[in-house]
Amino acid sequence: MNLRGNEALRERLASEYVLGTLRGGARRRFESMMAGDAALRRTTREWQERLLPLAEFAPPVVPDQRVWRAIESRLAGQGQGQGPAPRWQFWRHGALAMWRALGLASSALAALLLATVLLDRPDSPDAARVSDIASLTDDAARPALVVTADRERGLMTVKVVASVALTPQQALQLWAVPRAGKPRSLGVLGAARELSLPLPAGAIGDDVAVLAVSLEPRGGSPNPDGPSGPILYKGGWVRLM
Repeated sequence: MNLRGNEALRERLASEYVLGTLRGGARRRFESMMAGDAALRRTTREWQERLLPLAEFAPPVVPDQRVWRAIESRLAGQGQGQGPAPRWQFWRHGALAMWRALGLASSALAALLLATVLLDRPDSPDAARVSDIASLTDDAARPALVVTADRERGLMTVKVVASVALTPQQALQLWAVPRAGKPRSLGVLGAARELSLPLPAGAIGDDVAVLAVSLEPRGGSPNPDGPSGPILYKGGWVRLM
């Protein structure tokens, strides 16, 4: 499907994508088109800004009890005969594979929209240097941190965009979780709202499945094998160039 020059169709598909009525193969094709079309990403972001505030006025819907029973049954079945998994293996649980995929897809879309904001600002001299971007969200898919990478200069910028209440004895720690092996610490964020960090090779390699932020004691996790506290936010890298 060629959307170039068909503005009416672009607007309709973008609105249906945001509403969730664009499904299956059509939704996947639209996401592929967005990856290479900055104008289409901008149109989708504009529809998000128009439609998402309306959700505040929608009445809450309580899931049917059958849904909860089915989820509990699947979780129980996957957990039989297995010991407790490390905290950082939150994304590897077999029963939660579908939810992981959905969560990372949402993070990827959010990152694409954030990239549109960054790259469409002519007054931002650092925008052209951003090679990768990640939007880290909480369990309710609310953005909490934005991480950008500059592969050429070997730098990483972390911005906290949500209100995160920390005591003087607490800190946030950023991790790169590989598909195999232990997570790699990328730095302790502390109470700073924005900071720059070195970009190690292990932060952005092809084997990195997801970025995660854990709540840790001041100074970082005392556990050499990974996070010691709960995982608060997570999201995946999106390559821009």
